[in-house]
Amino acid sequence: MFPIKDTIPRREFPFVTYLIIFVNSIVFFLEVILPPDILKEVFYIFGLVPARYVHLEWAYIMGLPMDDYWPFITNMFLHGSFLHFFSNMWSLYLFGDNVEDTMGHLRFLIFYLICGIAASFTHFIFNLNSTIPAIGASGAISGVMAAYMIMFPYSRIITFVPLLFFPFFFEIHAFFYIAIWFISQLFSGTASLLAPEMGGGIAWWAHIGGFVMGLILLPILRKRKKHQYFDDEFFYYIYK
Repeated sequence: MFPIKDTIPRREFPFVTYLIIFVNSIVFFLEVILPPDILKEVFYIFGLVPARYVHLEWAYIMGLPMDDYWPFITNMFLHGSFLHFFSNMWSLYLFGDNVEDTMGHLRFLIFYLICGIAASFTHFIFNLNSTIPAIGASGAISGVMAAYMIMFPYSRIITFVPLLFFPFFFEIHAFFYIAIWFISQLFSGTASLLAPEMGGGIAWWAHIGGFVMGLILLPILRKRKKHQYFDDEFFYYIYK
């Protein structure tokens, strides 16, 4: 399933959401023009490599500083392919504007970064011996999706589903769409622990960690003023 559009209009221009997309776009453009050997080095230096903090001798041999913790943040601005980059930025574009609307610009930025750090830390805990760089914004975006699910459960997500050679489009309540997505991440993450070869090169636990942190942070960073909230029931009846 690929989300195409939601049914909640935004009230204000989402400065932070667009800024994050812009920064990721600049970084990805620089990735594309780098020679492969230099790009690999960038991924190891700025991506999250859990083993560099656990196996210090290996990190020393690889030339990775053991006391540099910036990769817990910088990894969320790197992407491994155009599909990886596009799918993450599209999800942020789709869900981020409404969450930013409700939180406010500064709170949303803090929310996004903390969710990303939580995602990085969760991946680290579950992959202590990994020497493969973990990169991507999906952990932080998972937190945004968690907030969207709680704040706009009645929003409809227009979803593209390819069946054989025919495209189908369905409307699904945001709560169910995101809940199903999270369950799939939880299932895949558990499977990757039982059989690592089933991980498929995806940081499932980063998604889970970012999502859970989004649920934890939402009550703290969500604005309290009544006029800042969207009336989910109101939009439900408009778009039913």
